[in-house]
Amino acid sequence: MGDWYWIGLTVGIGAGAGVFASGLAGRLRAGFAAAVLVGAGLGVLAGFLIDNWDEAIGGAVGGIAGAAGAGAVVRGALRGGGTRAGIAAIMAAAGVAVAALGAIPGVGYLEALAVPLLSLRLRSRTGSRYAGLRILARD
Repeated sequence: MGDWYWIGLTVGIGAGAGVFASGLAGRLRAGFAAAVLVGAGLGVLAGFLIDNWDEAIGGAVGGIAGAAGAGAVVRGALRGGGTRAGIAAIMAAAGVAVAALGAIPGVGYLEALAVPLLSLRLRSRTGSRYAGLRILARD
């Protein structure tokens, strides 16, 4: 495999680390900044463990993109009435899945683009709270 694969792998690992960190730190007031730092740091660590500085830069970019995209989702879910533990568990599982998908050639690059774009799309479609069955009670 060429360098493009290893860089894409670290981008995917960094994106997964950012999503994972956003799920765990999203309930904190400074959670976004912490998630960005943890995601980028784990991406850099993965890059240096795999090869050298170009993989480390890819991991940092992926970590920032993953944390930025997932942070909006976590904040929206908390605002919509989700529990902190439930959101943390779901986002942790999603982070592991995103990191694992980064092993597919080229998918790591797509993840770094897709996670922030998904959060922008979700942000434009969100309501204030889930109405549940209360909406059916209107006469």
